[in-house]
Amino acid sequence: MNRDLLSRRLQQQGHTVTRAENGRRALEMIADEEFDVVLLDIMMPELDGYGVLEQLRADGTLDRLPVIMISAVTEIESVVRCIEIGATDYLPKPFNTVLLRARVGATLEKKRLRDKERLWAKSMERELEIGREIQQSFLPEELPRPAGWEIAAAFQPARQVAGDFYDAFPLALAGDSRIGLVVADVCDKGVGAALFMALFRSLLRAFTERTFAEAGGAADESRLLSSVVSTNDYIAKTHGRSNMFATAFVAVLDPASGRVAWVNAGHEAPVILGPSRSPAPRLAPSGPALGLMPGMTFTAGTNLLAPGETLFAFTDGVTESKDPSGRFFSEERLIDLLAREAPSATELLDAVGAAVAAHSAGSERSDDITMLAVRRATAQQG
Repeated sequence: MNRDLLSRRLQQQGHTVTRAENGRRALEMIADEEFDVVLLDIMMPELDGYGVLEQLRADGTLDRLPVIMISAVTEIESVVRCIEIGATDYLPKPFNTVLLRARVGATLEKKRLRDKERLWAKSMERELEIGREIQQSFLPEELPRPAGWEIAAAFQPARQVAGDFYDAFPLALAGDSRIGLVVADVCDKGVGAALFMALFRSLLRAFTERTFAEAGGAADESRLLSSVVSTNDYIAKTHGRSNMFATAFVAVLDPASGRVAWVNAGHEAPVILGPSRSPAPRLAPSGPALGLMPGMTFTAGTNLLAPGETLFAFTDGVTESKDPSGRFFSEERLIDLLAREAPSATELLDAVGAAVAAHSAGSERSDDITMLAVRRATAQQG
């Protein structure tokens, strides 16, 4: 009688109604069909209202399907228990037509709003996934493999899109060959940083490829400086209002000699590792971050990588990775880890990545992690 009376009143209000004679049948119908709201009695055969609510909560259905409990006025304690389990509202028996319309209408309106929010969130998630795929395409599909050298990289974004990036690309110079190397970290997080990541990456590669393709006898350091200055001035002049900048380590490797020309634009100081390097040399900043102001001064440095030595560059997501108590992985711990000899560039990155992952296990990652290792083979390996 209750089901029949309630169904007729809801149908009179313009709703489509489906009835279930017990709790188990209700669960079967909810699993097979889409409903906007469930009106659920506490006392039912086979499976009562508590059992239905518990099952709906356990399988996550309550997150998207509102439930209005039906009870007598004397069952208010039972209603409270149902609300605690996850019910949305309740209706007392006997049914009041005005109250029924108001409660069901309000519940349906809330559900429509939640459905719109979920649809929007799903759409945004898809857009971010597309952004992640596009951003991934900005990273090199394959790293250069000059004879006698190993170049390896690791990239772990904290979100769908990242502000970190790395790059390694061949450069032609008067019949000789060079390798361009970049590790950079755009300020801020999220979509804005990801957009500027693409811009910084494209500018650095384009300007570097252009300067090294030009004829003339300029040294690697001069060509590299020109690329860095051009990138800095373009960002600062064209996008100064955005207040976006990037720290970057930009280098050019001559595989034949092992000579590395580099500019460190406010970035974490890379490390040169080798059996005779104690303490390990650091390539400290030689200028400010890129994009802060036009006309900034940068200087270039040079270092020679001997056989068996490795250049290791990274972003602050490595050293500032936090454990559940908020403690950083720290630069000291990274340097201690790098002091342990690794047989290859890939294994070096794997060891650092594993140590950082173990340190931050159980905590949410707050920053991107990017690493680049360039190792010169020994005579035996070469």
